[in-house]
Amino acid sequence: MKLLEDRILKDGHALNESILKVDTFINHQVDPFLMQECAKDFAEHFKGRGITKIATIESSGIAPALLTSIEMGLPLVILKKQPSKVLNDNLYNTMVSSFTKGTNYELTLSKKVVDENDHVLIIDDFLANGEASSGAIRLFRMAHATVEGVGILIEKEFQPGRKKLGEEGIEVYSLARISSMSEGNIVFNS
Repeated sequence: MKLLEDRILKDGHALNESILKVDTFINHQVDPFLMQECAKDFAEHFKGRGITKIATIESSGIAPALLTSIEMGLPLVILKKQPSKVLNDNLYNTMVSSFTKGTNYELTLSKKVVDENDHVLIIDDFLANGEASSGAIRLFRMAHATVEGVGILIEKEFQPGRKKLGEEGIEVYSLARISSMSEGNIVFNS
């Protein structure tokens, strides 16, 4: 998606070969108009697939996922990374390794919001190693729901995420695919 690629080149910052900061328009401050255009693209790509729910992992995927859920007229399920005092039973949970934080966390999904009749589209901000998306897929599979695909704003193609999800039988649709990065330099796979 040229609009997203242009914004990454204008306002994104490649700190090194693996870290891209997009905090001024995706995950600390959000450009809702850009996210709305991204949501339209996701909705168009995944239309007609019988999707019943949109899902994301808190917190950076919420903006594009929410707008995609509005665009598709579907509920949004937000997978939780932090333990909750009110969401503490009747849960599916799995451990996930965070590339950006260098830690592990427990990802949870309430059994009340998904079942075997659901067809889920997962939307997230980045795809790098595929750990977060794989964790989300595990949770929905525990619920016997069908994962129809994963929509990603920015994919780092030089990392193994796409291959990992492909081996799990999951379609990945990315709006901006970065083939390489170095400090101050971003190259897209166009």
